[in-house]
Amino acid sequence: MASHRKLRAAAVVCAVAVVTGPAPVAAWAATTGTAAAAPSVAAPSPDPFSGLTADEIGDKAVTATRSATSLRMTGRVFTEGQPLDIDFAVNDRDECTGVMRIKGGKAELRKIDRITYMKGDEAFWRVSMASQGMPDAQIDATVELVKGRWLKIAPGQAGSADLSGVCDLKSLLADLGKDEEERRGLTRGPDAEVGGTPVATLVKKKAEGETTTVSVSREGKPYILKMVKAGGEEPGAMVLSDYDKPVRVVVPPADETVDLSKLDGGVPA
Repeated sequence: MASHRKLRAAAVVCAVAVVTGPAPVAAWAATTGTAAAAPSVAAPSPDPFSGLTADEIGDKAVTATRSATSLRMTGRVFTEGQPLDIDFAVNDRDECTGVMRIKGGKAELRKIDRITYMKGDEAFWRVSMASQGMPDAQIDATVELVKGRWLKIAPGQAGSADLSGVCDLKSLLADLGKDEEERRGLTRGPDAEVGGTPVATLVKKKAEGETTTVSVSREGKPYILKMVKAGGEEPGAMVLSDYDKPVRVVVPPADETVDLSKLDGGVPA
């Protein structure tokens, strides 16, 4: 039977992995949806998608977005009924840096050289672990261990696979548009702007009342710039930006980290 310390360490990481839930891009990829919540009309310009159907524009957007070497994801999604705000920059070398917020709690996540670092405030850890049904005494003890520190998690340690998936751009984009049949039936709405960039707006409505809207850049590569899902069980909005820009990840100071192996008795990271 695993020691209490090992169970406690695993609970810390697994709690976060479950709270973060599925990658937002992959989760919405099947419908390719994006849009601006209150679109502003872009100035008239030649339409790069002239003569293409909404489905064909969607195909181009998926192909372009899957080719990205890096991007930034900012927005809100719902996992298990809880709103999760995220702001992550990710590249195709399995590196990332970002912040997530849930129920007033905040956590920072960084990954570089295959090592994941995570630092949450007390509110974040408590919300995360309580959602997993951990007893208060166990939560108190765990919070005390990680308070004010970065948790250092090496490959193979508890929860590392789940957390690293958040920083795996290739994996995030691999499922984008995989289900081509689900992507069919798009309609083109009024052109708009996202962050000052003119976009084509694609919309898909489902019979159960769920609407997914996708904004596709009309300048440069037809990247997906925004996705909005309204109705359904997991509404949310996500802005994708900073395509192909460098992602700078800073390794936390050694004296501000605690190795997960110190908690579970495993091999040091």
